[in-house]
Amino acid sequence: MSYPADNGGPGAERSLGQLVASATAEMSALVHDEIALAKAELRQDVKRGAMGGAAFSVAGVFALFSLPVLSFAAAYGIHNLGLGLAWSFLIVGGVYLLLAGLLALLAVSKFKKVKPPERSIASAKRSAAVLGNAKPHPRATPGRPVRPALTVKDEAEVVARSSA
Repeated sequence: MSYPADNGGPGAERSLGQLVASATAEMSALVHDEIALAKAELRQDVKRGAMGGAAFSVAGVFALFSLPVLSFAAAYGIHNLGLGLAWSFLIVGGVYLLLAGLLALLAVSKFKKVKPPERSIASAKRSAAVLGNAKPHPRATPGRPVRPALTVKDEAEVVARSSA
């Protein structure tokens, strides 16, 4: 660790103000370094995520392009079993429609299970009711002490309610 020239080195005693200033400067530098490290890590993670997303998108495009080819292969494969070509394509198309219908039913059943965030709505209504009944903090006048808005018991209850 380097010591400023005006402190006289490690043996010199520093005043409380100098110690606090030094601690504050070091804490500030530490916080700035931690923020810079977090930014660097996030930048690296974002780059990895972008590359992964791009690779996944390209894979999806290739899968989408392979669907017609595989459909033709399935239809011609059914045709080679002795069925007419038109019937083979109708069977493949019917299978796709059946799969689409099953996925649509699955989606509808999942959408029916979606409910509004009841606890959040109830909490927001309670907060609105409390804020609606709130009165402005009385100003202190000479000779008349200001009464605290919450007692310690009330404050603990509010903290316990908000933590639940």
